[in-house]
Amino acid sequence: MKMSSREFNQDVGRAKRESLASPVIITERGKPSHVLINYDEYMKLKGFQPKIIDLLSLNDDIDFEPEKLSISPKQVDFD
Repeated sequence: MKMSSREFNQDVGRAKRESLASPVIITERGKPSHVLINYDEYMKLKGFQPKIIDLLSLNDDIDFEPEKLSISPKQVDFD
């Protein structure tokens, strides 16, 4: 969708609603000058990658008790 900067200034709400479906090109003197897109699309274009710690984090507490390991040294014969 295209809209002039005057139309944009007069009805920002309409531009925001339209940008949810597709980018809104705002023109000045008939030439494209700005593009209004929704935030999710912006993050996709920007290449936003969630942090691995956020993806792996769990909301539930987990009871975990690791087993104790018993390691005993071994004799080594160098002959």
